Amino acid sequence: MNLGMPLPKYHQIYLLLREQLQEGRFEHGLPGEFALMKEFGVARVTVRRALQELAQEGLILRERGRGTRAVNTSTDLGSPRQLRAAARTQKAQLSGLLENLVSMGLRTSVKVLSLEVLAAPEEVAQMLQLSGAETVQKAQRVRATAEGPLSHITTWVPQRIASRFDARELAQQPILLLMEKAGVAVGRAEQTISARLADAHLAQHLEVAVGSALLAVQRLIYDDQDRPVQWLHGVYRPDRYQYQLQLSRVGGIDAKVWVSKELSANFR
Repeated sequence: MNLGMPLPKYHQIYLLLREQLQEGRFEHGLPGEFALMKEFGVARVTVRRALQELAQEGLILRERGRGTRAVNTSTDLGSPRQLRAAARTQKAQLSGLLENLVSMGLRTSVKVLSLEVLAAPEEVAQMLQLSGAETVQKAQRVRATAEGPLSHITTWVPQRIASRFDARELAQQPILLLMEKAGVAVGRAEQTISARLADAHLAQHLEVAVGSALLAVQRLIYDDQDRPVQWLHGVYRPDRYQYQLQLSRVGGIDAKVWVSKELSANFR
């Protein structure tokens, strides 16, 4: 299987597992060698070489009879990853956010992969400033243009807001528009842009090779009272999505999102 990068296969698997370790995906242990062989479509020697690289870097511990576990998933894992070396991080206030995001959303199609109400995970509760008793709606969607899949989006919205819309409505209208109908007045957003590698799940839904480079966006939406109301993780195909940013010396940001070959939405 061609994993879509000009690197040895074992190193591609190493990079992807390293990324997932940093995300805390393997707190209960890594998949076994045979499971990894099946996921990546490679020989056992290739998987073992990738795991050896991780072990030599001190990221995993391999114990006979007990499997493979992460050594520490709560701290940054060493030197910057190859794809993140050129990653770009931006936090900004975006006026007119609702209208511009909705404009793009109305010109693309959405498939809702899952929708559930659950107790807010620790990170989500912190970002949304929720108490331990509050629940959130977690939605996973794939947005597409006529050319094919564009993005994989995961959103968390406090259930006190999200209880007013369901999966059917999420498939028909942009989530910010649904939140506005639920009484939320969007005020501003903080956004971080970086890069990540496609794992098997993302590769399937975005129709790319495992290990392909993707654009990763994290966006925290606030209402007009400066209360966080939505936490979003988005992963985009860079061949169908571009984020252009112009900075002025005297302040102000002019940002533009280009989608596919003909679709665009301007953020100002």
